[in-house]
Parts: sequence; structure tokens; C-alpha cells
Amino acid sequence: MQTLRDLPALRAAIDALRRDGKPIALVPTMGALHDGHMALVDEAKRHGRHVVVSIFVNPRQFGPNEDLDAYPRREAKDAQLLQAAGVALLWAPSVDVMYPAGFATNISVSGISEGLDGAARPGHFDGVATVVTKLFNQVRPDVAIFGEKDYQQLAVIRRFVADLDLPIEIIGMPTQRAEDGLALSSRNAYLSADERKAALALPRALGEAKRQMERGEPVDAALAQAVATLAGHGFGPIDYVTLCDAATLEPIHVLDRPARLLGAAKLGTTRLIDNIAVDPA
Repeated sequence: MQTLRDLPALRAAIDALRRDGKPIALVPTMGALHDGHMALVDEAKRHGRHVVVSIFVNPRQFGPNEDLDAYPRREAKDAQLLQAAGVALLWAPSVDVMYPAGFATNISVSGISEGLDGAARPGHFDGVATVVTKLFNQVRPDVAIFGEKDYQQLAVIRRFVADLDLPIEIIGMPTQRAEDGLALSSRNAYLSADERKAALALPRALGEAKRQMERGEPVDAALAQAVATLAGHGFGPIDYVTLCDAATLEPIHVLDRPARLLGAAKLGTTRLIDNIAVDPA
């Protein structure tokens, strides 16, 4: 596996990979890899002869009071995992390489990025869209793999790929979970032992709300109960627990179409997110 940090070397390596005519699959990450990331790599191997993984902790998607400095970084261990998995190339640029002096361009996706995390974390999805667009231009993949845990992020990426006519297939992978049901996340490392137990309230509250809605119970009542459950387990602030149209992420109050139930809340100092599909009868 090659580990590259400068753009000319990356371009030369991508050109060399393309000589056999086989597809290239990209898995963008911020590192601190876990089993969820490795599932994305396994999926990428099914879609591309050559798998490229990027590791870049993107400062433009962190707000001023968020965890940029504390975000876990362990590139050496990550590289070992990726090499063992058969990854062809690790792209690990510095901030100066990704955003050189004078960088002044911003990619903004209207509509689908504005609610949920877009409202709770102003500017977050501009940072995501900008860095992912750059990664696509740098690696020029045929396929890119993203996890559904960050469901709104996946929707934003699909939107700008379609809008900008980018010739890349975007594949979403179902959320990978620990045996007890908690969605895998690099930020789970922040949780204390007691917080890790309490964190299970998030997937369980969403699961109970899903069951209530699919039985035909009122959506707003199910959402209110989920919020109360989270508060009772020590979550706060609770940014949102919302039922949305699965395609547009428009909030809905009647389950009359395929939907996504999404939740985000802090437990101690750690912000957790999760989502599940909800289908009408």
C-alpha cells in the first residue's frame, strides 16, 4: 500500500492504477478507523479493482466550539488496518495541501443541508461538500462509499454529485453497529464506561418510536416520547429527534411515505447521532 501526502504524487499514482482499466473505489474518512470503516472498505473492494482510502480531519466541517483538536488521530494504526485489508493507496494530505494559501472556494448545497445537523452545526455541510468535492477531483474515483450513519451527509453528497454532473457512483452502506446496537463511531471513544451504557438509549428510543409509528400511532407523540427517553438517560442538549422524507429530508408528521427517523444529542461532552428507516404500512 502506498501512503501519499502530496498532490503530484497522488496524481501519478492514480494514473498508474488506471492503466489496467479497472475501476477505482474511494472511501473518504477522517481516520480513527473502526469496524464500520472497514465494512466500507470491504464494500469498496466489491466495486473497484483498486481501493483508495483518504484520511483527512477536515477543519472546515468543525464549528468553533467543536472537537477538532481532540478528534482522535492514529494514522499509523489506521495504515496497518488498511494494508491488511488490501487497500492500494492511502491518501493522507495535510491541511496545507488540502487548503493551500489563498484558498477561497466554498461548495454549498441548498435545501437538503439546511435542517437537522445543518441547523445544529452551521457551516458543517459546506465544509463536507467542499472537502468531498476536492477528494473526488484529486482521486477521480469511479465509485465512492459512504456510511448511512451520517444519513444527511450522504444525501448532501448525492445531491451535489447529481447537480455537478460528476461521473461517480455513490453507494451508501447500512449503519454498522456494536453487538448491543450502538452505531459505531470514532467519537464513541470519548464516552466513559457509564456513558457508553447510557448511549444505548439513543438507538433504543429510535427503535421504539419506529415501532409506534409503523403501528399507526401518531408521529408527534412517538417523537415526544423518544425525546423524553433520551432526557431521562442523561442526554442534553437534544438537537433533534425528527421523522423526515427519506429522499428529501423534509420533516413529516404523518407516515405516508418511506421515511427516516433521525436523532442527535449530547451525552456528557460527546455528540451522538443515529437514524433508522421507517416505512408506512
